[in-house]
Amino acid sequence: MESKFHTFAQPIQSIPLPERFTYPFHYTPHPLCVIAAEETQAYLKERTEWREELQAGKMFGVLVVRTPAGEVGYLAAFSGNLAGKNVHPFFVPPIYDLLQPDGFFRQEEEQINEINAHIRILQTSPALKEARFRLKHAIEFTDLMLQSAKMLVKERKRDRDLCRQSPLTEEEAALLIKKSQRTNAEYKQMKKEMQAFVEEEQATVNQLEQEIEQLKQERKRRSAALQRKLFEQFRILNARGEVKDLCELFAPTYQGAPPAGAGECAAPKLLQYAYQHQLEPIAMAEFWWGDSPKTEIRHHGYYYPACKGKCEPILNHMLLGLRVDENPLLADAHRETKLDILYEDDYLLIVNKPAGMLSVPGKGDADSVYHRLRILYPEATGPIIVHRLDMATSGLLLAAKTKEVHQNLQAQFKNRTIQKRYIALLDGEVPQDEGEIRLPLCPDPLDRPRQIVSEEFGKPALTHYRVLERTSGKTLIAFYPQTGRTHQLRVHAAHPQGLHCPILGDELYGRKAERLYLHAEYLAFTHPITSERIEIQKSPAFPRRSMP
Repeated sequence: MESKFHTFAQPIQSIPLPERFTYPFHYTPHPLCVIAAEETQAYLKERTEWREELQAGKMFGVLVVRTPAGEVGYLAAFSGNLAGKNVHPFFVPPIYDLLQPDGFFRQEEEQINEINAHIRILQTSPALKEARFRLKHAIEFTDLMLQSAKMLVKERKRDRDLCRQSPLTEEEAALLIKKSQRTNAEYKQMKKEMQAFVEEEQATVNQLEQEIEQLKQERKRRSAALQRKLFEQFRILNARGEVKDLCELFAPTYQGAPPAGAGECAAPKLLQYAYQHQLEPIAMAEFWWGDSPKTEIRHHGYYYPACKGKCEPILNHMLLGLRVDENPLLADAHRETKLDILYEDDYLLIVNKPAGMLSVPGKGDADSVYHRLRILYPEATGPIIVHRLDMATSGLLLAAKTKEVHQNLQAQFKNRTIQKRYIALLDGEVPQDEGEIRLPLCPDPLDRPRQIVSEEFGKPALTHYRVLERTSGKTLIAFYPQTGRTHQLRVHAAHPQGLHCPILGDELYGRKAERLYLHAEYLAFTHPITSERIEIQKSPAFPRRSMP
């Protein structure tokens, strides 16, 4: 197989190599990765035969590597397949090519497709259609006959009751009882015959449907076996030369098994090829090319971290043996920063949270506003933090010193009587001066904490906005969230059906910058004890126009 190693088209001697490999879930692309990505993008622009597919959108990746001889170059890869193939000259091959014509996957897939075809034939067969029609007719006929019989039973009972209103001889009374018994027996016999009639037609339908169900179970069993066998073919290397298959890598995760498409993303392909060909990984980056998907947010040409649901267990294994950058989200940048308390009384307080500090404790031991307040107010009861701000968001955070005050303030949030205003700087110009965004949101199950837009599973999310200023391709904007969904403002700003202008510095949904330019500027609420209306405003550290 020809080498997939590419030398840079421009001199790179003046660009220092990184001391550590890229932390793939949170990074700034190294200059060499940017050059490699630009050269890969130039190649993509030349592939006119892929234009339509690329327009629909696809993730690509580049890996800067060093050969045993010391030459620095790069590898390129795409996620999934491209133009119906897994193998293309410019890009590294898949870890396992499930599209190879003589491979077990294609052969077994053909047999599963034959089962699917058989199921479709049976589901649309005239025999099943006729059997279902006869069953429906039998049920309707039975219902009609039994209703008529019930009416007849009621009429005869009414006649007997009329007869009993007159004096009756013993013989006449006995005769009425016999008539009643005979009528009930006739109804029961008819009901039994009608039920037997329906059951006979139902048995015919069941027999035909049972064959379909058996085929479905066979399809399910074979699909599961095929999927497992496929995952076992992905023999994943790491820098130590250790090998694990996908089933082993995902066994300790909460889902317990690899999700569909695991091992087919760009990042694992790149590292696997590097290890197989004794190339030293130096730095890596992934970028999106084409239109954004309908649910998740991807912008053309932007760099993105690796997805966690499909790639985290794989990359955690593959990076063993490399010196990797620390996760910057675990950095405790504000350990020495004094907490800025803007308002305080005996019952509550408002903190100006700095960007980069957690509102509540996370998985690591990084500092948080909650941790600080627990130290400052050891006698405080209840959860203290009334609402949350993303770690990267700065601004006003409301806290309660008692459980009762906390409950009152949370109720105000739930009833939407608390007024909030956020200021953000958007990467792009919003044409409308004001408006609203309604996009339902839910977590991306394969890439938490990223949120996606979903009409089916999302919770309602509403944001009002007003543009404050437009300058040099940027928009300064005021957001008025009417609901409090995770990442609501970030997704509503970035999504194509929203403003289609991500917040500057939003590396999840846009482009990374020195910070996320989102600040919770204003809070207004009713004091739970005094009933006074409290209003607090704190302008962001980044420039903004004054507003009434």
